[in-house]
Amino acid sequence: MTSDLVADLRAAGLRDVLADSTTRAAYSSDASLYRLVPQVVVRPYDRDEVLAAVAVARQHGVPLTSRGGGTSIAGNAVGRGIVLDFSRHMNQVISLDRASASAVVQPGTVHATLQKQALAAGLRYGPDPSSHTRCTIGGMIGNNACGNRALGYGKTGDNLLGAELITAAGEVLRTTVGTPRADVVASSPVWAGLDEITGRHLSTIRTELGRFGRQVSGYAAQHLLPENDFDVTRLLAGSEGTLGVLTEATVRLVTEPAERLLVVLGFPDIASAGDASPHMLEFGPVAVEGLDRRIVDILLARRGPAAVPELSRGDGWLLIELAGDDAGEVAARAQRLAAAAGALEARVVTDKAEAATLWRVREDGAGLSGRSPRDRPAHAGWEDAAVPPERLGAYLRDFDALLEQHDLTGLPYGHFGDGCLHIRIDFPLEKPSGSEAFGQFLRESAALVASYGGSLSGEHGDGRARSELLPTMYSPEALALFAEIKHHFDPDNLLNPGVLVDPDPATADLRVPQAKPVRTPLALSLIHDRGDFTEAVHRCTGVGKCRADNTATGGVMCPSYLATGEEKDSTRGRARVLQEMVNGSLVKGWDAPEVHEALDLCLSCKGCASDCPTGIDMATYKSEVLHQTYKRKVRPRSHYALGQLPRWVRMGSRMPKAVNAMFKVGDRLSALKKVAGVDPRRSIPEMAPQTFRAWAKANGVATFDRSAITDRQVVLMADTFTDHFSPEVGQAAVRVLRAAGYDPVLDPPGCCGLTWITTGQLDAARRILGDTIAGLYDAAAAGVPVVGLEPSCTAVLRSDAIELFDAAGGEAAERARTVAGAVRTLAELLTADPDWAPPSLAGEKVIAQPHCHHHAIMSWTPDAALLKKSGADVQRLGGCCGLAGNFGVELGHYEVSVKVAEHSLLPALRDDADGSATLLADGFSCRTQVADLTERRGVHLAQLLDPDRIAGES
Repeated sequence: MTSDLVADLRAAGLRDVLADSTTRAAYSSDASLYRLVPQVVVRPYDRDEVLAAVAVARQHGVPLTSRGGGTSIAGNAVGRGIVLDFSRHMNQVISLDRASASAVVQPGTVHATLQKQALAAGLRYGPDPSSHTRCTIGGMIGNNACGNRALGYGKTGDNLLGAELITAAGEVLRTTVGTPRADVVASSPVWAGLDEITGRHLSTIRTELGRFGRQVSGYAAQHLLPENDFDVTRLLAGSEGTLGVLTEATVRLVTEPAERLLVVLGFPDIASAGDASPHMLEFGPVAVEGLDRRIVDILLARRGPAAVPELSRGDGWLLIELAGDDAGEVAARAQRLAAAAGALEARVVTDKAEAATLWRVREDGAGLSGRSPRDRPAHAGWEDAAVPPERLGAYLRDFDALLEQHDLTGLPYGHFGDGCLHIRIDFPLEKPSGSEAFGQFLRESAALVASYGGSLSGEHGDGRARSELLPTMYSPEALALFAEIKHHFDPDNLLNPGVLVDPDPATADLRVPQAKPVRTPLALSLIHDRGDFTEAVHRCTGVGKCRADNTATGGVMCPSYLATGEEKDSTRGRARVLQEMVNGSLVKGWDAPEVHEALDLCLSCKGCASDCPTGIDMATYKSEVLHQTYKRKVRPRSHYALGQLPRWVRMGSRMPKAVNAMFKVGDRLSALKKVAGVDPRRSIPEMAPQTFRAWAKANGVATFDRSAITDRQVVLMADTFTDHFSPEVGQAAVRVLRAAGYDPVLDPPGCCGLTWITTGQLDAARRILGDTIAGLYDAAAAGVPVVGLEPSCTAVLRSDAIELFDAAGGEAAERARTVAGAVRTLAELLTADPDWAPPSLAGEKVIAQPHCHHHAIMSWTPDAALLKKSGADVQRLGGCCGLAGNFGVELGHYEVSVKVAEHSLLPALRDDADGSATLLADGFSCRTQVADLTERRGVHLAQLLDPDRIAGES
């Protein structure tokens, strides 16, 4: 029984043991198609705890699976027994030695953590998978991962110098590359027995294993050959946790070259790029990566033209990186390569920022390819085949024909210099025959790659997706060798059973076929997922970008995970819990405690809507869950107090002085806050003595009248926050627009319904927003721009309104889309005007905190361009401010809200010790958070550009 297992684990000294259904749901899948719900998740602190966990697993006969970042794509890191998550506690770089160019790490160390320390020492860790911001070194060793630059630096196994391993029997084995065979054999009966097995299979090993660089399938027994000095360390790379539990690793580091250049070659198609790739090797590249037009088009459609820098002419590309210490030599080599490539067009990219953006396009491939060119869900399972590089072009053509034969599509890319192809395919897994069709395609694909002398896996491992197919590429003798190795190390089959040896069928335990469609009655249309909540939450393929810190590049996702480090608080963890809800076996119903526990710390920041490469929008899903849970029921107190805030504000605006005085009554106010579901430590913003609308009327700003449209007219949205709390923002916007030659008028009184949306009061939100859209429609239909000042309200009209109205279709949907097309941010309006130039802000330091919804829905790129043109010295922050509308105000969220602010915002303000920088924060929430937690105050872009302010300072 699970309770006995948990009790014994805790009695054995394990400090972090989780068996609640929320955690089990969050860990039910990795980045693969497979769903196996664990009995218990253990997050060990040290080797002794791992030893204890192995002993308890052995005592109970329970399977044990090692897990790092959970980014395994073939189902390598899921299991039904104990899952050991090393990423939570055993995640440290123990030592880094520059002299020996090596580092000792714990298995849960994130690649980026090691790389940061290595780069500071003038070194680097060579292998770099696209998931390097969140994958762990232990997981990389398990799969023998490679990445973009494995061409130059080798696979993970090539860079493994030593390991500490715990066997299923509880023996601690330590290995070091270069130890004489006799010493290894004498050190343990395990090694002696392995030596004997090797001696009986020398011919098979020499003829079938290690034939080309990306042959990763099966066990890497070629390292055990006498000519390879019985290298037991490198046997462990690619063993997928089936031979032992890794607790420590020593890895090789390499010298970081002084110069890098990116060459972009364009070809007619991706197969032509594959033909050319082996010829590029003579120029000594560290990376030769393939990219297809289909993946670029997806990115352009989702993120706009600014997302992809200029590419060479063509529909298939090679991204080639050259490196060296002599800048002249590297540049000359790049020119020779470009001239000899036979490409349609070649570009040598010298701008480092542009090169970094192009590499991010390639690195996001696994996530972006989660939707096929037909806008269907696309899946892993056959995403990692490799062939000898000289045969890649022909293989790509045959593989494309096979896809067409099965009426399948995908977005191909990969490590073309190594002959490795990645692709996710739109298998119809949701159909009754989907699993069978999936299995048939796998068998035919395996036969095709074997006919090219290739490998089923080029770096992701065989896992549950391909282990069953190993007989396609290996003889019975080779399979018998693998079985002997596995059973020698793990005779009771406790370690990651179902993988590599005695495999489970590739069509068993698939996650998507177990889910049930959930289409009605939904309040949100989920326009990108055919109105199916199941399809929406299964957008999450588990690539785990939400577990990475992307704030340094302006990213937001996922602030709650960055604050807590808990899988259930990541976008992926929440998606997994929601997937379990629609599955209905472990988590049952919209009102399930597991669902609300997972969603509780979701800030509804919408960071995932832009930052998640698969297009997850957890804020939208949370709204739907809250709507379904509480419709026709009593809601939490904060839903009434904060979720209907504009209603109370409008009532209070009739007597602002009295309201402000009432909220300064000391201890009684704390009690009132608690009754309303508000944290007592939160301030209540003061209402302005004069609303923005009242000021506008007094200063000649009319309300929009369809019969009085003028040239250069714009409608300025007087949202609740600008109107009642920050009228100075609206006033500044009027002055900026008038100075730019526009005729600003106000929108008819209304509300975007944001607070109703975030609390799931979607029927009310639709009514409220419907009136607002009706009031804006005439202006939008006439081509009059509608300028929003509060980013969250602007985002509602650009995005949420379409989700709310599209399902109904008809006039309401058409009006919502028309208004969405007319809505602009202030920066979007001004930067698109060829006759407008920003005032000079030269010499002004600006710390910019973009609002999360601004970043996710509208993009902050126009704001950045405007500020750059103004000459301001801008420090753009990533991440969320932590307040996020009602989130940080609600009881139970204060600590996390502050911790989120401590990630980027508060440290940046502390670093500006003299307070000389202007804090630019368009969001009312952002400015409120800063005012609550510091002595600083933020300003809106309109205030920064206000001609009155600039005149006063000149």
